[in-house]
Amino acid sequence: MFPTKTDKARDELQGGQRTLSQRERALLLMADGRRSLTDFSPLFASRGDAEQALMTLVERGYLHDPRTVAVVETVEAAAPEPQPAPAAEPIHVSTAADAFDGKRSLATTRMFLFDICERMFVRRDPRFALQMRDALREARDREAMLTIAALMLTEVEKTAGTERAESLRERIERLLPPAEVMH
Repeated sequence: MFPTKTDKARDELQGGQRTLSQRERALLLMADGRRSLTDFSPLFASRGDAEQALMTLVERGYLHDPRTVAVVETVEAAAPEPQPAPAAEPIHVSTAADAFDGKRSLATTRMFLFDICERMFVRRDPRFALQMRDALREARDREAMLTIAALMLTEVEKTAGTERAESLRERIERLLPPAEVMH
């Protein structure tokens, strides 16, 4: 399936209207008739989640498969089936491989951890998110930040998998200031 946007999707993507989640909107932005489920999968925890989101958007009228429409028209007209559009190059979503050339600091690390907390825990486990936010506000040194990060990464691993947790761990290590060496 190589879905394309409908007018309803274009309306959703216009400013002021936000009825879909961030991932669903990202999927709409990518749907151009040349990308398939394989290209959308990196946006989701699993290929099954991507397929479910894609089918939901089709059912709700945000996306349609031009090949399906063409096949129906072809059957009605008794003409040969059209050839599918060639697939575009797959989109590679970088996780921890993206370059960070900013200043290493506790403040930068704290903001990154707040972001993870908001994105990964607020809806799934609001109580845990609140505990992590409070702990982050109180963290004043590298060790405290690493302790909170470890707790959060344990939960990320449970919900999003080892690979996602490891990519976040690598990013945190690049954001934290280097450990002070004691002589």
